[in-house]
Amino acid sequence: MDKIILKSKLRKETGKKVKKYRREGLVPAVVYGRKMPSRNLWVDLLEMEKVYGRAGENTIIKLDIEGGKEANVLIHDVQINPLSGIFSHIDFFQIRMDEKIETEIPLEFAGEAPAVKELGGVLVKNMDDVPISCLPADLPSKLEVNIENLKTFDDRFKISDLDVSGKIKILLDPETVIALVAPPRSEEELAKLDEKVEEDVTKVEGVEEETEEAKEGEETKEKELEEKKPEDKKPEEEQKEGKKE
Repeated sequence: MDKIILKSKLRKETGKKVKKYRREGLVPAVVYGRKMPSRNLWVDLLEMEKVYGRAGENTIIKLDIEGGKEANVLIHDVQINPLSGIFSHIDFFQIRMDEKIETEIPLEFAGEAPAVKELGGVLVKNMDDVPISCLPADLPSKLEVNIENLKTFDDRFKISDLDVSGKIKILLDPETVIALVAPPRSEEELAKLDEKVEEDVTKVEGVEEETEEAKEGEETKEKELEEKKPEDKKPEEEQKEGKKE
């Protein structure tokens, strides 16, 4: 893969002052690293979108910093505006090429499992990425999971089946299962599921009926109390009239 380069400018503005520059198509960013001072930056929004589309969060980017400085970085964190869907802030992590790093690499599932195609099974993916350790220069952008060997329901694709360089250490047990094909449910199992759903629906309906009955009971009591109130007042009124006479 060709080197991915992203230009940036030093940033002095912080807090609410960055809103003006966001409207001009700039994104506030920060770069930091172990035993390295952090620096506030501006990056162009359109350029950042292109770079993120190519690099994601596990490919080295050559960050060209204003003033002739360069840094090898990974995109460590991104914040996205929930309304506009565009970047609102970027964190870059500066790395040293002579020190191993730990990160997660996405899995790419390739091929078609015969157990799905021919036996009607269901592909089960236990994970979408795996943690690894390696030098930055050996960092892969993805790892392929070829599921064409899943021919029966007993077959498993494990961590040990991944085709990786000897320079990369996967931080999981080699016997960890990445993918398998589960057999389709039998008619009996589907029938049991339907029965369970019906039972759950019946329970809910029963609760609703009890609730309605309780409400009706309360309304009836209230009506009875309302009807009794005038009768309770009559003796008191008659007593008062008797005193006046």
